[in-house]
Amino acid sequence: MDIIALLQVLSQCLDPTTLRRLAVVVLALVTMTGRVTMLGISRWAEKGGSYRTIQRFFNTVIPWGMVMWLFFKTHLYQPGMEYLIAGDESVVTKAGKLPYGLDRFFSSIFNKVVAGVSFFAVSVINVEERKSYPLLVEQVIRSDAEKAATQEKKAKKAKKAKKKGKASSKKGANGGRPKGVTNKDKHQIEWTPELIRVKTMAETVLKRMNSLCFVRYFVLDGHFGNNNVMQMVRQSLSLHLICKLRSDSALYFVYDGPQKPRGRRRIYGDKVQYDRIPVRYLVQTGKCDGIRTDVYQIMALSKSFADTLNVVIIVKTNLLTQKWAHVVLFSSDLELAYDKLIDFYHLRFQIEFNFRDAKQFWGFEDFMNVEPTPIANAVGLSFFMVNLSQRLLVNFRPKDPAFSILDLKAHFRARRYAIEALKLLPDLADPILIGQVIENMPALGSIHSQHSQPVT
Repeated sequence: MDIIALLQVLSQCLDPTTLRRLAVVVLALVTMTGRVTMLGISRWAEKGGSYRTIQRFFNTVIPWGMVMWLFFKTHLYQPGMEYLIAGDESVVTKAGKLPYGLDRFFSSIFNKVVAGVSFFAVSVINVEERKSYPLLVEQVIRSDAEKAATQEKKAKKAKKAKKKGKASSKKGANGGRPKGVTNKDKHQIEWTPELIRVKTMAETVLKRMNSLCFVRYFVLDGHFGNNNVMQMVRQSLSLHLICKLRSDSALYFVYDGPQKPRGRRRIYGDKVQYDRIPVRYLVQTGKCDGIRTDVYQIMALSKSFADTLNVVIIVKTNLLTQKWAHVVLFSSDLELAYDKLIDFYHLRFQIEFNFRDAKQFWGFEDFMNVEPTPIANAVGLSFFMVNLSQRLLVNFRPKDPAFSILDLKAHFRARRYAIEALKLLPDLADPILIGQVIENMPALGSIHSQHSQPVT
């Protein structure tokens, strides 16, 4: 595969100098071992890849969103297939005080707040292919006003929890709601900086995808399982949200009994008890390795949401100990079948594989830059390499379905060693023989090694 030929489509958004430097950097990345830093790239780069050139490349403003979109549109998009949009945030730990955007973010890996930089990514997921392709990545920068608002919100939450008991007793004594509390229109959105960021990025990706195919669903993790996000997705993006609720979320059946002749109509029925859901809502059950899995689908209401939710509850019970656990998924699409809802939420995890590949192979966690432009280029380059590597693997997967990125890098590294060794041969060496040697050079260090053909 000629990598330089794959990159030619990027001439629509990159000048010739930047495109030439990108080709040098990409060839070094698919070949090198060790940490992906500017110095490491320069050591593995071929002619035209000096350290000063790499520095110039990382200090050039590059529209990575357009770069990833053009590459996806040309080399990865498959007409006629269904696509979803997914979003998620990833935190990279950093030390010191110099990196741009350094703050304290919650990391799911460490399960605590850590010092580092955070990035939000929006990707498209091919449902049939079951792969995610990142199309837009932006750094999360929290302003002083946002930090102050977060602290104030935490303080109010703690104060509310402290007075919860007193308020409950007051409500019971008076027989009504606390004084001064009024109804709120839940369709009105509270535009937080995080919500604006997600909306802006999703709109950009959706606008580009709508020129190719129709997208219906936006899949997010449980952090975004609230009414604000749902209303934003429905009103601003005209999509349906697929997400997860907290396991202790208070849900209610839709009331379908007799109404009073006067007063407000009753809409909330009985509260959903996760340990004894009525059998009529059971849509699937099965047993495997002593674990029984029951799937329920309910059109439920929540006092935190403005609209009815399509809820799917997955309950797993250990038949030996009778211990059980459950997961609550939901969608704003009331017509979505339970199996598709579960499958689409499972596909959300494909974006986690994008983060894993970017960190493990392409330098998402290795960069040592501290200025905004170099950081944006280091991160954008790592996610662009995620897409490029998927395209390169297409040539190897038909012969070996288990061919991995480690095998891909071993393959290109072996070619590099062969080329450097053949440079020592006399100038009159047979070009055909040289081509055969390079093509059949064993990929040292590969996991799924290709069987080389003997050179004659």
